[in-house]
Amino acid sequence: MAEIYGYTKDFLTIDGEPWFPVMGEFHFSRYPKQYWKESLYKMKAGGVEIVSTYVFWLHHEEVEGIYDFSGQRNLRKFTETVKACGLKMFLRIGPWCHGEARNGGFPDWLLKKGFEPRTNDEAYLDEVRRFYTVIASQVKGLLHEDGGPIIGIQIENEYGHCGGLNGEEGERHMRRLTELAKEAGLLAPLYTATGWGGAVTGGLLPVMGGYCEAPWDPRTTELEPNENYVFTKERNDPNIGSDYGKKNNLTYDFTAFPYLTAELGGGLQVTHHRRPVARAKDIGAMSLTKLGSGVNLLGYYMYHGGTNPEGKLTTLQESRATGYPNDLPVFSYDFSAPIREYGQMSETLKEIKLLAMFTRDFGSELCKMETVPDETEAQRPEDFERLRIAVRRNGKQGYLFVNNYQRRHVMKEHLQEKLEVKLDGETISYPPVDIRNGDFFFVPFHMPIGDGVLKSALAAPLCRLNGGEKEIFVFYTDTDPHYEWEKEPTNAEILTISREQALNAWKIGKEREYLVITEEKVLESDSGFEMLARTGGDVRSFPALPETPEGYGFAGMEGAFALYKRTEPLPEGAARCRLVREEPERKCYEIELDYPGNVEDCFLRVDFSGDQAKLRIGGSPAGDWFYTGECWEIGMKRFGFPEKIEIEIEALREKDEIFLETRPAFQNGIACEIHSVTSEAEKAVNLFL
Repeated sequence: MAEIYGYTKDFLTIDGEPWFPVMGEFHFSRYPKQYWKESLYKMKAGGVEIVSTYVFWLHHEEVEGIYDFSGQRNLRKFTETVKACGLKMFLRIGPWCHGEARNGGFPDWLLKKGFEPRTNDEAYLDEVRRFYTVIASQVKGLLHEDGGPIIGIQIENEYGHCGGLNGEEGERHMRRLTELAKEAGLLAPLYTATGWGGAVTGGLLPVMGGYCEAPWDPRTTELEPNENYVFTKERNDPNIGSDYGKKNNLTYDFTAFPYLTAELGGGLQVTHHRRPVARAKDIGAMSLTKLGSGVNLLGYYMYHGGTNPEGKLTTLQESRATGYPNDLPVFSYDFSAPIREYGQMSETLKEIKLLAMFTRDFGSELCKMETVPDETEAQRPEDFERLRIAVRRNGKQGYLFVNNYQRRHVMKEHLQEKLEVKLDGETISYPPVDIRNGDFFFVPFHMPIGDGVLKSALAAPLCRLNGGEKEIFVFYTDTDPHYEWEKEPTNAEILTISREQALNAWKIGKEREYLVITEEKVLESDSGFEMLARTGGDVRSFPALPETPEGYGFAGMEGAFALYKRTEPLPEGAARCRLVREEPERKCYEIELDYPGNVEDCFLRVDFSGDQAKLRIGGSPAGDWFYTGECWEIGMKRFGFPEKIEIEIEALREKDEIFLETRPAFQNGIACEIHSVTSEAEKAVNLFL
């Protein structure tokens, strides 16, 4: 029997019970079809339960009347793959999507018609009806009512905020689009609309956003301290769409809907004029702050980066030449996402996995906990002195959230801080703790542990492990956990690990669950579970794995964990670089690559300075990268492991008005050089469970 999805004013539900999922955006048409499944398993390993994706009209009908759902544009195959991986799906059908696509995803021909798009003009709506009908034909039989993975549909995007109509005319437009979608057969339990910055929602379930910076902002200076690092009941992020002018108002009654995010920035897509770097803690601290502020869905945009597909008539990126405020790379849509452009599982994935693992196992109770307003009053992002705290609780049970992180600013340190939670007739007092600049964490109070109750602890819950004689509750901390029991459990135990170990922790298994700790990446596969090894680091497992992983040896017990050490070196690749052409503000390099055998992928790391780098393979353009100060990492598997490639560097001029967090060294007023290239192999190792 199919699950029943719904929502209350506080949370999403499955079969009437509270549900706290993690959602991640992955654009199928921006990633090679042959790697969809492995990427979806990578998302699942990060704790994602729902995959959201745009259907860019431009990618499927670039030429009027000629539809392209082949190759990586194959929506039906992608949806089937989502189902095969055991995931759910939100389909974002536009018709205007934005997503840093050319014309916001509209085909050029649509803009040449005799009507104004995104209005209530019947001629425009007829075109939308036709497009929706085509989408519906692609996913027929894959909707939730048919046993498929599609449980939600988003209508339009930022309507009334970035273009479109406002007021009742805008609301009518959103209602009409919803009717057209349903008439076309696009039926789902949940219909959503983006709700920030004055956007109209047509009565649909509003979803919110928040980014750690604003690369679309027209300024090329440091921005104000970001509001997403303070606990607040305010749901709007005024930075979103600041290139269109800030709109801080909400058009709907937020008390009537749960606090859900669909565009919590999993990273940032740089623009030509503004290139901030989103780092793991930037996203982790923002996510924790949203959790403490009452969010009951962590939805990340993007969760998986990608590459713009090749256009038939034009390139497909957003650009000022097409009337948009920003210039984007022709190819790269890396987004500094948890999973990068070439499928690399990043440190950001590990950071936000801490919360995803927690919400997966404890989210149904968290859903019922409200943020206590008194704790969030008067918190301001420019106040670097005050310790930022929030409490979410339901009766006596809850969590205390602490954030002492503000991106690109130094926060006051609070040494031997005495944290307290005031309840009705009781005060929970935690032992003194040092809270340093950059710290962010949460701790429980009156938390059920099996048949016991944990009154308080200076440790955060990570997950539960089932299948043993007792249920294991995994907590992490870098201090003395100070477990104080109201009632000790008889059927459960606590396993305590460090925060670094928690970042490297992966829960795997079916009936019997294992906690594997390794710097490598562990994920599900069609045949069980596997590890993507790059470092050759140790592997720890609680309990011991049924079999020792290939290429490793059992090295004894380390506390409660079985320890496995690499017994043979990982294969290595090699890269050699030489300058082959030079112009006053451009240099071209040839790179020769050697690959080891039997590897999953080989990543070329290019350390360069310049404005941008362009990749050519066999003389044809294949990729690009705007300089940020970070290495450009390119997966060679996608290109068939070529033996030679070319990379062209275009010069960055010292006088260019571009915001960079890290500026390169300039010679004679320009920077234009590859400093080094290295190659790193990634090997797949089966884990036998």
